[in-house]
Amino acid sequence: MINIATVFSGIGAPEEALRQLNLDFNIVFASDNGERELTKKILGETGEHENDQITYEEILEATNGMDYDDMQIYIKDLYKKTKKKNFVKESYFANHNISEDRWYEDMRFIDGTRYRGQVDILVGGSPCQSFSTYGKKKGFEDTRGTLFFHYAKLIADLKPKVFVYENVVGLLTHDKGKTWKRIQEIFNELNYDIQWSKLNAVDYGLPQKRERVFVVGFEKSYGIRDFKFPGKLVLETTVNDFLDEQVDKKYYLGKKGFEWVTTKEKHEGRSRVNRDIMCCQTANQQFNWTGDFRLEDPTDELRADSRIYVGRYKGEEKVARKLTPAECLKLMGFNDFKIVVKDVDAYRQSGNSIAVTVLKSLFEEIIRTIELE
Repeated sequence: MINIATVFSGIGAPEEALRQLNLDFNIVFASDNGERELTKKILGETGEHENDQITYEEILEATNGMDYDDMQIYIKDLYKKTKKKNFVKESYFANHNISEDRWYEDMRFIDGTRYRGQVDILVGGSPCQSFSTYGKKKGFEDTRGTLFFHYAKLIADLKPKVFVYENVVGLLTHDKGKTWKRIQEIFNELNYDIQWSKLNAVDYGLPQKRERVFVVGFEKSYGIRDFKFPGKLVLETTVNDFLDEQVDKKYYLGKKGFEWVTTKEKHEGRSRVNRDIMCCQTANQQFNWTGDFRLEDPTDELRADSRIYVGRYKGEEKVARKLTPAECLKLMGFNDFKIVVKDVDAYRQSGNSIAVTVLKSLFEEIIRTIELE
């Protein structure tokens, strides 16, 4: 049994990877706030500062003296006051075996010591934020206030056997490389042997150019200083292999959309059509006609729908359509994923996820390196 915990969990790519590997695993906890923001407005404050964020320190002060369970209730109540649903949580619960008591709305307030000795793998990838201080301070103090600090602190408190940290490749050059340098220093202070590499989804079975930085840390007692990241695989599929056989007509574009995605002067590189290997899927995939699209021969049924435009592309009649949410999920490596949210949310959740096939290959190498089961 592999015990996994995830933060910034999204729709559960690590959990999906373990499922596809047919490994017996248990979700110790997961956490994602669904991109909801805690502003002063939800506290009833008005004026020019009502949209300011409630700070981590202010929440700590408000919950001072509460026991752990009451603090979590208080935090959940704050998120309820935003009057916004956590659609990420809805998708996660529909697809993974987890109970309410193992889900955290805000990873900053997870007490990792409560789960010490219970987690084999911790996975997360905090948003890249500016680090405000350098030089004089040491250790966690250089990253306090950033979500990375809270991820690093969770590792220190939780002490998992292995952690995996994922982020965009821009992290390496952020703030002229100072951010990446500090992140490595912090990880090295956690009593873990770390290795990192850039891994691209196109090298692990998905026809998508999605390169990300992955850091793997092994608890030092294992003595793993030569971890080898998974080797590249030969791509044997194209985008066409991931397309639905039947597509609802609502995904086809009208005249303005057709002309946008097929005219380079209009989309200025923001749209691509009929590529065998798609570009990196993003949170805004398919919106404002941004992302990868498909051009198809018009059928009689499509011609009969006045909302669908039949145009010409390279001398031939074509219709244009978005990728469906189900197709986007398959192109991220998810299989039989239950979609329980609106399209706008499903697109965003897919684009924010980690490529499942990359995690599968990475987990296989980790399990080859140390015994987790």
